[in-house]
Amino acid sequence: MSVEIVRKYFKENNIEKEILEFPVSSATVELAAQAVGVEPARIAKTLSFYTKEKDAAILIVTAGDMKIDNSKFKHFFGMKAKMLTKEDVEPLTGHAIGGVCPFGNPEHTSVYLDISLKRFDTVFPAAGGANTAAEMTCDELEKYSRSKEWIDVCKQMQ
Repeated sequence: MSVEIVRKYFKENNIEKEILEFPVSSATVELAAQAVGVEPARIAKTLSFYTKEKDAAILIVTAGDMKIDNSKFKHFFGMKAKMLTKEDVEPLTGHAIGGVCPFGNPEHTSVYLDISLKRFDTVFPAAGGANTAAEMTCDELEKYSRSKEWIDVCKQMQ
């Protein structure tokens, strides 16, 4: 179970963050917002894409009210955005659909944080399970996720 991967990752890296576990699903932004009791935008959703070689994942953590802007993505990464297929999500991210997060991923996984998150004091990324989250500041998210950098590749959802 990938929540155990996150627990182990937090312990090994001395991350003293409580993993919130809910009796209901938090697998979507809307469900997570209801479970946590916050506006959907504060849910830090992790979107997973293929690298150019299609042998690893690029994870982009963004605010819950944002979506990928294809032209910005292509400009930054030099390729079209292609989301992972459901068959490749767990092998390439270490987590199942609904629990994909920027913690405890395989070594070849690259994590980026979208600047849309910076408008909040704290955000709630998933913590490896389809009913989990962890509250953290953007600075903590940057540090704990070992992100490569803050980027601007998203736009407001309609």
